[in-house]
Amino acid sequence: MARWLKHPSDWRSVLCIALWPLCVAALYTGRLPGWALGLVLGLLIYLSLALPVIEHNHMHLRLWRTHRLNRLTDTLLSALQGRPVFLFHPAHNANHHRYHHGPRDAARTYRFAGGDTNHLWGYLLHPLQAVGVLWPLFGAWLARLTARAPAVRRYYLRQIAWAVAFTALMIAIDPAAWLKFVLLPQLLGLHWLLGANYLQHAHADGRSRLQFARNFTGGVNRWFFNIGYHTAHHLQPRLHWSALPAAHQRIASQIDPRLTERSLLRYALVTLVGGLIWRGARSHSLMQAAPPSQRDSGEPIARSL
Repeated sequence: MARWLKHPSDWRSVLCIALWPLCVAALYTGRLPGWALGLVLGLLIYLSLALPVIEHNHMHLRLWRTHRLNRLTDTLLSALQGRPVFLFHPAHNANHHRYHHGPRDAARTYRFAGGDTNHLWGYLLHPLQAVGVLWPLFGAWLARLTARAPAVRRYYLRQIAWAVAFTALMIAIDPAAWLKFVLLPQLLGLHWLLGANYLQHAHADGRSRLQFARNFTGGVNRWFFNIGYHTAHHLQPRLHWSALPAAHQRIASQIDPRLTERSLLRYALVTLVGGLIWRGARSHSLMQAAPPSQRDSGEPIARSL
């Protein structure tokens, strides 16, 4: 396998993709003893959160050296998550990474009702708000491909077909099991994917050339492929996830200390939850804090360190 992977460390990604359907199959049997049921459910929840991160990494830097294996991975991720992976291109690569949470980023956290917030309700609602503004981008993307790249459009439509077919198969086998062991984990993973935008950008300065993202340097990176090093990822989106800690260290001294947290869990509990009842736990927006020299008009910024 290592000779086909671009980076040997991606065996972890392949393992997660393979384990998710195995967990679902085991749960569908309904014959697991109590202790095994708990273990498999716990693993399924973790994998359902890991797959969107793997998808994110794969859409920035393909896992495999061969075109065929990369397309197979696209198909598997589309089917297992119940949504086509091509959605990453218009929503994430061509939008979020182009505008870096700036005024032209469609799903910027300070766009929605309530303004520039950073609290639990904002985090819970952000995925729903983001879907509403990102949905038109998907149709426009496919429409452009109709004339410019019809073969690519057909490939993207096949991703939709695989997602629908897998869903239909799971429902046909056992509707109740599909609801509990497929749909709910998929929705959990989707909320984690879209909600990460809020965790990583709420109260950061969307007009700054560097202070536009929050970073988490602790244990979340061991479990989720260094997802916490978000500023470095934005500046070098095609850098492999295993190289992000070193890239973060090269710019760490330039990042506002308020945008670096060690523990994601502690941040969520103290800032998002505790901030609802204790003013001292709340974060403060940096939107007006950066000097004019560090701001731009929302245009793309340099993608190198």
